[in-house]
Amino acid sequence: MEEENQTSEDNFLIVGFSDLPQLQIPLAGAFALLYVITLIGNLLIISIICSSPSLHTPMYFFLINLSFVDISLTSVISPQILVHFFLKGTLISLTECLLQIYFFVLLLVTEFFLLAVMAFDRYVAICNPLHYITIMNKTMCPQLVAGCWLGGLVLSLPHTVLLSQFSYCQSHTINHFYCDFSTLLKLSCTSTHIIETLTYAFGSTFELVPFIIVITSYAKIISVILKMKSTEGRRKAFSTCASHLTVVILFYGSICPTYMRPPSTFSMKENKILSLLYTTLPPLSNPIIYSLKNTEFKNALRKKKEMETV
Repeated sequence: MEEENQTSEDNFLIVGFSDLPQLQIPLAGAFALLYVITLIGNLLIISIICSSPSLHTPMYFFLINLSFVDISLTSVISPQILVHFFLKGTLISLTECLLQIYFFVLLLVTEFFLLAVMAFDRYVAICNPLHYITIMNKTMCPQLVAGCWLGGLVLSLPHTVLLSQFSYCQSHTINHFYCDFSTLLKLSCTSTHIIETLTYAFGSTFELVPFIIVITSYAKIISVILKMKSTEGRRKAFSTCASHLTVVILFYGSICPTYMRPPSTFSMKENKILSLLYTTLPPLSNPIIYSLKNTEFKNALRKKKEMETV
């Protein structure tokens, strides 16, 4: 009753993980560690690329942007998760809730498009190596990244605007660890059919279109690699794609179960578990994957360490 009295028409109470009091401290420590590792890992990637002239190529230009998106994406959600571990419930206004949803979807869509652009970059590098410098020039790369951000800005607007027009006359308690739009829909006393249809359509679109680009690019890449006569040539060609392909599989594997079906089909427990996966796993794993699988990056990291020890 006390919690209900704290809420008003413009405020929502985010429950977080208060239903697991015995796990509060271990979970808080784990999430704090994951968040710090994510920030350090992605900042390290940006630092190494910026300080290594050998990595000033289109591929690493896109990787810098991917790391920036990952830092932003995890920072939209993770700090609030940590707050919920230490407080029984956190109040958030409708405006703050909508802003969190908007920026989260913006960054998510931007990452979808950015991964597709990175796949296209690998396609040009392997399938059209003689024209690579001409196609992926200093003008084209910033334009492609700008297009990714523009797509995120545009596609994140419609359902956020619709949510702002809804009336919320149900309970104002959000049984989640952040302001998730599918959870917010359940609190509305306005018909949600239109926005559910729109969300499903947009979710399918901003996943499907970049996914088609990725699949088409890699189908052609694999076809070209298999035709190479040199075993060493095949190995080098595949190694340039291995990191990105691993990131794509991990990202789509954690996101698709959520956004490829209508929000009303989720149970709350399932929603929380899936949300934990796609809000923490890809941003954390991207720097690890690139540092372990990418030879050029490992060489640049080794040189940086050698310079620091001299």
